[in-house]
Amino acid sequence: MRTKLLELVEKDQIRTDLPEIREGYNVKVHVRIKEGNKERIQVFEGLVIASYGTGINKSITVRKDSYGVGVERIFKLNSPLIAHIEVTRINKVRRAKLYYMRDLKGKSARLKEIKKAK
Repeated sequence: MRTKLLELVEKDQIRTDLPEIREGYNVKVHVRIKEGNKERIQVFEGLVIASYGTGINKSITVRKDSYGVGVERIFKLNSPLIAHIEVTRINKVRRAKLYYMRDLKGKSARLKEIKKAK
């Protein structure tokens, strides 16, 4: 249960520069990495398999296969470490959590893309 006061405080602090992100979207998350006194941006590209929370507490789980090994990262969407997020592809899914994608490899892991009307 969220109180009116919490919603009022969070309303000013929530990020509005990010696109709408749902399960089944292929995204590129540009993350700020600090190494020593230097800062660089690292891109993590993958499939959104889950999203949690609402408002300022919203987070997503992004999965990719890197050299045959599955890698998942959880990102808080309102974190200052996220520079920006690009949606590269929108896939048709019928589930809220795509955990079954963890067991699929190769062609069986493909999802059908939703074509945009011109």
